[in-house]
Amino acid sequence: MKPVNTVLLASGDNVVVLAASAAAGDRVRLSGRELALPEPLGLGHKLAAHNIPDGEKIIKYGAPIGSATRAISAGEHVHLHNMQSDYLPTYTLDAEHQFHSAKS
Repeated sequence: MKPVNTVLLASGDNVVVLAASAAAGDRVRLSGRELALPEPLGLGHKLAAHNIPDGEKIIKYGAPIGSATRAISAGEHVHLHNMQSDYLPTYTLDAEHQFHSAKS
């Protein structure tokens, strides 16, 4: 298990991005706490910089990129499973490999 650096892209962001790929169990330091990642993640993936309440805007590069669809814990991976775009439809594949909007 190794430490992995993160980057805060703008001072008001509530997410950080991984500066390198990380394995499950690798550690990140956020808000003075060291947290172990529960899953492997690639370079550039977002982590919650602190606890993000359900419905709060996700801020990256100093701009809102979407909203939390549930409460997100500090250090948790922030992606389509817990956020939605407020600007573009979010599409996922269903079991039959058909695209559908996550908002429908």
